[in-house]
Amino acid sequence: MKLSEKRTPSVHQKRIGERIANEILMFLRAERKKGREVSLYEPIGVDKEGNAISLVDVIEAEGRDVTEEISMAQDICRMYGVYKTALGDREKQVISMRYGLFGNREYTQREVAATLGISRSYVSRIEKGALLKLRRELEGAG
Repeated sequence: MKLSEKRTPSVHQKRIGERIANEILMFLRAERKKGREVSLYEPIGVDKEGNAISLVDVIEAEGRDVTEEISMAQDICRMYGVYKTALGDREKQVISMRYGLFGNREYTQREVAATLGISRSYVSRIEKGALLKLRRELEGAG
């Protein structure tokens, strides 16, 4: 065979060539993705004292602290206890509807008024008085 004669690759050789090209592309894409990765411990600057600061130092944790969760749960229990003892039936009904207590949806003052057959301004007065009672009871109990 002379050098001037061109040799055409076989079908098998073409498939191997395509596979190699595909592997190279996959490798290059994976390397490009790694280029965007950042370590949480990689220094991003220094503080006033000259200490290195990393991302892990400045990223806040999502969610609340466990002690905050416990405190919130205790406050909610106290609130429901005061709700049951300090308020009258009409006040309980208005507050429950307005603030969506016990898994119910929240209603506007107009919706509460229509449901109870009273004026919106009367709903507003009941709500204001009930919230004041709750506040006094909670501040006195706290």
